[in-house]
Amino acid sequence: RRREKRALRKAAEAERAKEQNGESSGFTKTRSNEWLFTEQELSLPRPPPYLTGKFIGLWHGCKRRMQKQNNKEAKMFEKKNKVMVTLPLELPIEKEKQIQKMLLSISTETPPSIERIRTGSSTLESSRAKYQHIRESAFKDNFLKLISGNISEKINNSTQKCCLINNEYVNKQYKMSEEDKINNQKYRTMLEFRKKLPAFNKRDEILEALKEHKVILISGETGCGKTTQVAQFILEEEIKYGRGSTCHIVCTQPRRISTISMAERVSEERGEKCGQSVGYHIRLEKILPRNTGSILFCTTGILLKIMHSDPFLTNVSHVILDEIHERDTISDFVITVLKDIIPSRPDLKVILMSATLNAEQFSKYFNDCHTVHIPGFTFPVKEYYLEDVYSMLNYPAYPPVKLNLVKRERKRMKSEERKKEEAVDAYIDNLEKSRKYSRNVITNLRHPCSKELNTSLIRDLIKHICNQQPAGAILVFLPGWDKISAVNKCLNESGCFSPNRYLILPLHSMMPTVAQREIFNRPPPGVRKIVLATNIAETSITIDDIVYVIDCGKIKIKMFELDHNISTLREHWVSQANAKQRRGRAGRVQEGICYHLYPKGREEVFDAYQLPEMMRIRLEEVILQAKMLQVDKISPFLQKVIDPPDPRAVEISLELLIAMNALDEDEQLTPLGYHLAKLPVDPQAGKMMLLAAMFSCLDPIASIASSISYKDPFVCPLGHEKFLDKIKKDLDFGRRSDHLLVAQIMTQWEIAYRQGKGKQFAHENYVSHSNLELLREMKQQFADHLFQMNFIANNNIKNDYANVNSNNLGLLKAIICSGLYPNVAIIKNKVKKNDKVKISIHTVEDGRLGIHPKSVNAGVNKFESSFLVYYLKLKNMSILLHDSTLVYPLALIFFCHNLTMEEEGGKLKTIVVNKSIKFQCKASTAYLIQELRVWLDWLLEFKVSHPGVTNWNSNSDECLILSAILELISTEHKMYYSYEDEDEDDDSELSDSDV
Repeated sequence: RRREKRALRKAAEAERAKEQNGESSGFTKTRSNEWLFTEQELSLPRPPPYLTGKFIGLWHGCKRRMQKQNNKEAKMFEKKNKVMVTLPLELPIEKEKQIQKMLLSISTETPPSIERIRTGSSTLESSRAKYQHIRESAFKDNFLKLISGNISEKINNSTQKCCLINNEYVNKQYKMSEEDKINNQKYRTMLEFRKKLPAFNKRDEILEALKEHKVILISGETGCGKTTQVAQFILEEEIKYGRGSTCHIVCTQPRRISTISMAERVSEERGEKCGQSVGYHIRLEKILPRNTGSILFCTTGILLKIMHSDPFLTNVSHVILDEIHERDTISDFVITVLKDIIPSRPDLKVILMSATLNAEQFSKYFNDCHTVHIPGFTFPVKEYYLEDVYSMLNYPAYPPVKLNLVKRERKRMKSEERKKEEAVDAYIDNLEKSRKYSRNVITNLRHPCSKELNTSLIRDLIKHICNQQPAGAILVFLPGWDKISAVNKCLNESGCFSPNRYLILPLHSMMPTVAQREIFNRPPPGVRKIVLATNIAETSITIDDIVYVIDCGKIKIKMFELDHNISTLREHWVSQANAKQRRGRAGRVQEGICYHLYPKGREEVFDAYQLPEMMRIRLEEVILQAKMLQVDKISPFLQKVIDPPDPRAVEISLELLIAMNALDEDEQLTPLGYHLAKLPVDPQAGKMMLLAAMFSCLDPIASIASSISYKDPFVCPLGHEKFLDKIKKDLDFGRRSDHLLVAQIMTQWEIAYRQGKGKQFAHENYVSHSNLELLREMKQQFADHLFQMNFIANNNIKNDYANVNSNNLGLLKAIICSGLYPNVAIIKNKVKKNDKVKISIHTVEDGRLGIHPKSVNAGVNKFESSFLVYYLKLKNMSILLHDSTLVYPLALIFFCHNLTMEEEGGKLKTIVVNKSIKFQCKASTAYLIQELRVWLDWLLEFKVSHPGVTNWNSNSDECLILSAILELISTEHKMYYSYEDEDEDDDSELSDSDV
């Protein structure tokens, strides 16, 4: 027995050594962390005969634990496979015969397999062979040139020079024009103002650095003048020394409003109108400067578009990347590309400009490039925190809250968040001990409401500033348009802010640029300006009459959770860098005051900086833009970014783009991907719009695409939730679709708007008039792009020809499905003992989930179909579908990514949409659907390869194929769709408290 024990002990030690060295072990672990038995020994029905004494007991214990683990794994496997569903599919025989007859009328030969054009190719010759079916056209030439190129090879094998040609006559003209300006009084006045800016003192140092270095970094606080002055220094120097004809400066800005305001300001300082030596270019709006001796201010996205056609920027002498500290995805992307092309453009000068926040990181990224620091100048800013605000306003106590609710919320938090909350609690405890603040203030600070945005508190604080403080504009930082609207409404309804004495202006990046410009104008004497803004006002723009800042401390941030494949847009606390920038806005023209609506102790636990956008969002749009710049494999390229994204995020996005046929198997752009990259939305919304243009149902789908790209228009005042739910249910008409509801509300609002009743309609139906105006602007932008791409006849979104089928609900649901697939949830009906039907909803990756209470599908206890498609999932205590649309089998069959067939034997066949969804039908039905799907895939490929308006002539092949699809989808819709009232009782185990 002792020998057996020693042998077992030695075997266990050997196995532990293997484990430590990373080798696999065949032994099973006991509770005491020792390896005793192999899986083979534990698979026996009885203990091995050589075991005696306590080892028999240990064997039984290990056997039980292994069985328990195996049962757990089996349950997980069963849970995932529980999502799988196989449903019968049946079509009327008459309809099958009608469709077959339509297909026989098609004049085109049997379409080729689409798979052959989804394989990769790397050279122009192989690309031409692969896409030989595309007719010769400008589109084909541009597309083939793009996909056959490789920017890495071009960088390694060539040296490019600036294409701007030196012209002595033009140089003299520019120089004379510059010298004549000194006689202009307005120019001299502006020059005196410029000389007072901190940046002007660094003029010679900056120009000297540019002579010696290809890349320089200029850091400086907001307001030092770097944005308006650096480009002028360069232009003036080049013109002065007779090089004006070879100078063209491009200066990027992260936002549209700052692009326009900077161009207009610099034009004014140069004594000119915009469009002479200075201009701007933003999406769908531009006033371009002259070709040489000029400065172009543009958004970073426009620079990216310029690089699509001219990757080496051969018509540019200087590139200035401003506000790079904001770390948006496009800026980080452009910085990475520029770093690659700099060796191939030895004459290109690159100037990086950043706030002092994290300038050192950028310097290191560019091999410790030369840095020039411009000291800022701001007046002293006095700071007050939430405890001071409560005290100065004598703010009443919040209603008491149950302690167990606070404890429950604290338990939900992650460890890091919990530690931060405990640090804030400790700070409040110290405040209480100091007896500096009243009991009421301390109680409010501990209340959960103190962490939420309080519109009445902001209103009272603004009233206090207006009554107690000297004149000066007020800037209120808010996290998003919904909060801007809420505060604006609260101020207007209070009756304390008469338009004669107060000018309230919202500021949001989605607003029309004309409306955004109003914030720079000074109000008439006796009128106080109040600006309600998002973080757009932190660094991108300067409103020069701001004296008072109210900082709510929140910012809306997109996040992508890799584990659950969930994208979220939620409010988060700002970083310490954000808070510093906001505070600095108050000290631009005189001594200012900043009111922080959070305790000082909370600021101390803020993160130092916000996480860069590329590390926290989905990457489909980034990948498509990289492909437009002829980047080869995407993963190595993204690993060169200053802060690379998680490789898993890259893999997830690549898989989706390949499944959508936006990229082929070698990660090359397809014609579909080429078009999706040109649309200013994510690929799923873009695909939806391209198909809507093809099927002529554009207007409602554009409403849906704009809504999922931005937000839905509904707003709900506290206490009015049931009224809003009723309005939504009434407007849904039993369609079971949050997306069609948005299209419906947009259509009705547009009718009311044309009658001058838009605001009244918005008020009565709990929608935001401002949000709807923004969605309308976005729809028009989409129409402009689709017209430029030749998919619609003109840029009128409501053109009859583009909306032939806009009233076909079955088709609209199918088009929604085409964009949102593979986001499909399966509905299961379980009959209880009392004959009531219980609804459960599942996805493969999440198992069971629920529907958000704000959805029209919340509380529904009977669905006509088994499938919901969705755009967004939200995660809190449970995972919920934020928005969803009920779709029918044919929508999934026609628009899934890869349809296959399985033989069942006999007369039945199985149509496989994916691993989870299958349909069983007659062989004749399966063959018809398969043939129709082949024709549809061919037509989609043809249309994206030959952009043009759909030909609805009854004799055309396009019309026959699309009409056959329409006929089947419409027939199916009539079979499923019912106008009968549904029982709205909620049998779901998920309730409002789970949200």
